[in-house]
Amino acid sequence: MGPLRRLLLCLCLPALLPPPAAPAPAPAPRTDWAACRSLSRELSRLVATLKEPHRVLEEMHLSEEDPENWPPRIRCSDACDPSTLDTNNTRCLRRILQGLQHYRDLLSSDIFTARPLPRLETALDRLLGLVQEHGRPPQHPVAPSEAWAHPLLQRLALQRLQSFTAIMSRVFTHSASPR
Repeated sequence: MGPLRRLLLCLCLPALLPPPAAPAPAPAPRTDWAACRSLSRELSRLVATLKEPHRVLEEMHLSEEDPENWPPRIRCSDACDPSTLDTNNTRCLRRILQGLQHYRDLLSSDIFTARPLPRLETALDRLLGLVQEHGRPPQHPVAPSEAWAHPLLQRLALQRLQSFTAIMSRVFTHSASPR
């Protein structure tokens, strides 16, 4: 092969080769589903074992009329159904993170000053630590409330937390199951 041909081949060969592959995107954070399942079950158990200090409230079902003030809830639009979780769980995890942060903020508010729940706070903190790799929602301070309303607000918060943890535990149980 002549030197001119060799030179042309060396110059043209890179143009004939496919372009180099783009660098792989950084992998999304991996969620420790088994740990989330375990902690969410512990949280559910803790909430279920709490005793109402005011017996008259045990039979009451409290509700808020203003839907704008409702706490975060896991809805159908949050893509927490099993078929969506298997392919893309980001939206669901963001909603769970938002709810966990909301309840954590409530537990550290003046509503629970007279009745701190350190075991519940610790379980929430641990679960928040596992889920926070998907971003941290902004903390919203809970507005101060009247002392007379604290037992009612505690009851309402704990009822809603119990409902939230039940659904959240189902999400984590599904995602932690071997496929």
